[in-house]
Amino acid sequence: MHQYYISDSRRAVDAKFEAQKIAFAPIAFQAARALRDLGILDCVSKSGESGLVVSEVARSCGVSEYGAGVLLEMGLGMELVKLVSLEGEPRFVLGKVGFFVLEDDMTRANMDFTNDVCYNGAFFLEDSIRKGKPEGLKVLGSWPTIYEGLSKLSPKVQESWFRFDHFYSDVAFPEALPIVFSRKPARLFDIGGNTAKWAISACRHDPDVNVTIIDLPGQVEMALKNVAREGLSGRVDARPCNVLSTDAFPKGANAVWMSQFLDCFSLGEVTAISRKVADAVDADCDVYVLEPFWDKQRFEAASYSLQATSLYFTCMANGNSKMYRCQELVEAVSLGGLELREAHHNLGANAYSLLRFQKKR
Repeated sequence: MHQYYISDSRRAVDAKFEAQKIAFAPIAFQAARALRDLGILDCVSKSGESGLVVSEVARSCGVSEYGAGVLLEMGLGMELVKLVSLEGEPRFVLGKVGFFVLEDDMTRANMDFTNDVCYNGAFFLEDSIRKGKPEGLKVLGSWPTIYEGLSKLSPKVQESWFRFDHFYSDVAFPEALPIVFSRKPARLFDIGGNTAKWAISACRHDPDVNVTIIDLPGQVEMALKNVAREGLSGRVDARPCNVLSTDAFPKGANAVWMSQFLDCFSLGEVTAISRKVADAVDADCDVYVLEPFWDKQRFEAASYSLQATSLYFTCMANGNSKMYRCQELVEAVSLGGLELREAHHNLGANAYSLLRFQKKR
């Protein structure tokens, strides 16, 4: 006889309901996405407090009454929609959960990322856990990790990946920039520069800084195109590099920047990368790490999203990394020879943490 945790105060009937939500979660997700993308939630929202009957929704959205009906009824179970009257034909109005599915940028980024990048590959999560490899990645391409394939993803998948990635990092840039540039770095290395969002932001913030992007060849190619489009080719260069190779990092940086980068690696790899950074910098160089730690979030929704994102790394990205607790990442970086000097938490609407390290003396 299995037993549950004795101090769990949830009523058994409520816990059983939550278990059913999990059991039907994949179907519920697709129903919510269909309600959004077929325009049904938008249609119901525009009806205001009077609501719409199924036939009106079907006619407005160009779907059958059957299709509109089954989706709206599932929408009731998920509280995306509500019934305003049970007399005669039911009339549907938008619920508060439905409002966030329809209007919230974070929810949209998460849903599109889950559907376009993760959904099919998540079937192979158990295999990924057993083998320590991203077994779900094969639904997108035949690369050892997703990073080698980012520039080769289909346009829709690539768009959802980058929207998700930028949503959870760019929002912290406005608060991070003054902190980084309060120490006036003249040359900044952006390790894991991705699409050059930070490099471009840094150059706009400080007209004197020069930035070197260090990333995989495919990423460097994309980054330099974006840099050229912004007219910043004279101030931003790049070094194609696999950070896990034995190649040393270049020297000469006044500051090193790693934004939502170290979570792409196992803790052992984080230590190895940190050691390469420590070997390349002098004692006065600042090493900045911008990360969303699930134990430093202000809101439960953000912590949940980060914990779920860990499973993307497991089955799609690389098979061995995750979104970390703050202290476990600090300890891994410290083992590589970098010492934490200061920490800024709750940056940006999504509660990022900016950590400043320097080489151990």
